[in-house]
Amino acid sequence: MSNDNDNLKFSVLTRGVFRFRLPILLLSLLATFFLGWQAIQVQPDTRLERLIPGSHEFVKNARDFQGQQNAGDNSIVRVAVARDEGTVFDYDYLVTLQKISDELSLLPGVDTSSVNSLWSPGMLWFSITPLGYDSGPVIDMATFEDSATSMETIRTNAFRADLVGNYVSNDLKASMIDFAVLPINPETQQQLDLKAFSDRLEQVRETYQGDGISIHIIGDVKKVADLVDGFAQVAVFFLIAFLITAGLLFHYSRCFKSTLIPLVCSVVAVVWQLGAIHLLGYGLGVFSVLVPFLVFAIAVSHGVQVINAIAHETAKGETRFNAAKITFQHLHKAGLVALLSDGIGFATLFMIDIGAIKDLALAASVGVALVIITNLVLLPVLMSYVGVSRRCVEHAQNKMESKSPLWEGLAHFIQPKLAGMTVIIAIVLAGLGAWYSQGLKIGDLGKGAPELRADSRYNQDNHFITSHFSTSTDLMTVFAGMPEGQCDSYKAIDLIDRLGWQLANTQGVQSVSSPATRAKMNRYLGNEGNLKMMALPRDERVLSRAIAISGFSFTSASTDCDQQNIQLELTDHSQETLQRVVGVIRDFSSKHDDQDVWFRLGAGNAANEAATNEVIERAQLEILAYVYGIVGLMVLATFRSAKAVICILLPLALTSVLCQALMAVMGIGIKVATLPVIALGVGIGVDYGIYIYSRLNSYLSLGHPLLEAYRETLKTTGKAVSFTGMTLAIGVATWMLSPIKFQADMGILLTFMFLWNMVGALTLLPALTYLLSHKGAQGK
Repeated sequence: MSNDNDNLKFSVLTRGVFRFRLPILLLSLLATFFLGWQAIQVQPDTRLERLIPGSHEFVKNARDFQGQQNAGDNSIVRVAVARDEGTVFDYDYLVTLQKISDELSLLPGVDTSSVNSLWSPGMLWFSITPLGYDSGPVIDMATFEDSATSMETIRTNAFRADLVGNYVSNDLKASMIDFAVLPINPETQQQLDLKAFSDRLEQVRETYQGDGISIHIIGDVKKVADLVDGFAQVAVFFLIAFLITAGLLFHYSRCFKSTLIPLVCSVVAVVWQLGAIHLLGYGLGVFSVLVPFLVFAIAVSHGVQVINAIAHETAKGETRFNAAKITFQHLHKAGLVALLSDGIGFATLFMIDIGAIKDLALAASVGVALVIITNLVLLPVLMSYVGVSRRCVEHAQNKMESKSPLWEGLAHFIQPKLAGMTVIIAIVLAGLGAWYSQGLKIGDLGKGAPELRADSRYNQDNHFITSHFSTSTDLMTVFAGMPEGQCDSYKAIDLIDRLGWQLANTQGVQSVSSPATRAKMNRYLGNEGNLKMMALPRDERVLSRAIAISGFSFTSASTDCDQQNIQLELTDHSQETLQRVVGVIRDFSSKHDDQDVWFRLGAGNAANEAATNEVIERAQLEILAYVYGIVGLMVLATFRSAKAVICILLPLALTSVLCQALMAVMGIGIKVATLPVIALGVGIGVDYGIYIYSRLNSYLSLGHPLLEAYRETLKTTGKAVSFTGMTLAIGVATWMLSPIKFQADMGILLTFMFLWNMVGALTLLPALTYLLSHKGAQGK
């Protein structure tokens, strides 16, 4: 044995692992086959309710008022059927529109009763004529024919029904079909397969689009399905990252075995993770689909440390068995602490009451736990059999003996002058980061579906609909509750009217529809267009008829006549707009709620977005506090030193602050897709600091001065950290080309965090070590 290992005492764990090498390999092989079979059965989890905070008051209110199956109006799909030339008041176009509407209504999962189009029997027009009050369907089948008179009648009816802007485009070249999608497929009684449903919509589009007709489809159901379509792209980028990592790892080790074994172990970790997720009854969520790559990245990071250490031990003259055993003894403690810190840090994401983030937390935590086995145990055991090649050993020896200006320069970060300057620069960067972070927004900052590219089909369809129709895609429902049988009382309708007036005069509200607005219009129409009659009658018998859609019976959101709804259309779903609207509703509710009438918010995709924003805004600082707190406690328990906690955590904290500043500058908001990134970045970055500090501490314990100790640390662990940071950064940088925008955003943020965590571990950590070490004088 070499001198450094003469007095090395192996722990019980080390002796046990290498005594039972063969059983470990056999069990790992069986686990890989079994979990691999489970992994191929993993399905995308496209449940819409996983994207919203299930216990938030808005979501609870929607369930209370509309039933347990309702998680908001985010299941509404809108289909615009447009003409290239002419208007929609054309016989052939209207026949095609009827066919499309009928076919859509028969799709499994469509709530047939909710389908609205120009052909819907309930699409009525109202007018005041010389003969009195009159109404009827926009398209009357009894008079529908291919004639100019019939088309002119339909055109007049559409204007009378005030459909221009909502069901007929402002330029009269397109009309709208909308419908609700049921969460349960009535044919199978199973959760609706959104991907299959989206494919059926695309079949309808392909059937009827062409010959001057174009079809545009939007809705959260379609958006999520389009994201699932992008999962194949995620697999492609995973393969690209794998190939890049393999090439760089071979260049780093110059050994086929040292390249193949770590990659195999890392892929095994991903296979085990996917299999375990399926066994637990989960699928891959829309946002957790990227977690397998992060698990692969973490596994590669630890695998490189193991291979690097084995190569250097072999270069000292150790046998392949001893080299693997010594490496395990040196690294298993630091690796275990790093991975436990990762796993517990990821587990803190369970605190966020959003199903998609909980799914991500579960996938990441399970994956990290399995990396402990695959890359800290299985990898050294495999290497104890195959060892490293002579070429790898020679390359490792050359790297240790050669003096590189880069590594010599990095070694001086633990010297007085450069250490002080580094800390000052870090303080300045932290200040700038904190300043720019003030512009960081919560929620989506773009229109349409920010998770997809602006030129995606979905966002192009969304742009067409929002630019040709006055109707909004950001909807919100306010519920008004009252005792049973009181839904048409004057007090209730009057308060609804007053709240509606306040909302109509709130910036960001495009339109307000309620029983109060309907009552006023019905009174106006029923009294020969007398504007004086556009008011709420105090006689509740008259009011009951006035709020009815048909004019014959009262209309309520409930058969018990104990609630009413206020429907809002917003100009956008930015944080500022949502906060203004929610503030008006909450303020009105606090002033006017009593035992007779009470107001609650509410359903709709905008209400769900507001609920999500509130949860994320409250959770973002809590998550960081818990992540750093847990990682700090793990480091403290390992090194029994507050100095170690400061040296390892401060570089990570600087990266977090700079990452938030980058998000603010690039217009990336904190939302479901991006909130976990900082926690994940901290989890992966802490590995660098723990490995470097652990190796540096081991050299210091042998009596080496700071400069020499850090120089030796850089030759082994430092080079592995720099290689890992660069490799992973290059791998995730390819995500920037992804057609899925949220993957591209994560690629930008993770690339930044991988690089800055690496830089911080190699420069700021040693600088802090020098400033906090009483041995600093020895390094001068």
